[in-house]
Amino acid sequence: MVELELEGASLRAVLNRLRRAQGQIAGVIRMIEEGRDCEDVITQLAAASRALDRAGFAIIATGLQQCVTDIESGRTNGEDPEAMRARLEKLFLSLA
Repeated sequence: MVELELEGASLRAVLNRLRRAQGQIAGVIRMIEEGRDCEDVITQLAAASRALDRAGFAIIATGLQQCVTDIESGRTNGEDPEAMRARLEKLFLSLA
C-alpha cells in the first residue's frame, strides 16, 4: 500500500479544494431547505462534485508521482510493480 505524502503546497491545494466542496455542499443543503430553484441547486451541486473530483485527481496524481519515484529508486515495499499499477488504475477509475 502506498502511503500518501502530500507536501506543503500540494497539501494546501487539496485541503482548499475539499473545504470549497464542503462549503458548496452546505450551500446545496441550505438551498434545498429554502426551496430554491432546481437549476440553481443542480449548478451548485455540480460545482461541489467538480471540486471533489479535482481533489481526488490531485491525490491520485501525487500517489502516481510517489509510485514512479519509488519504483525508480527500488522502494516498492515488496509490492510487484504490476500489482501497484493495477491498484492505482482501480483508484483512478473510481473517480472516472
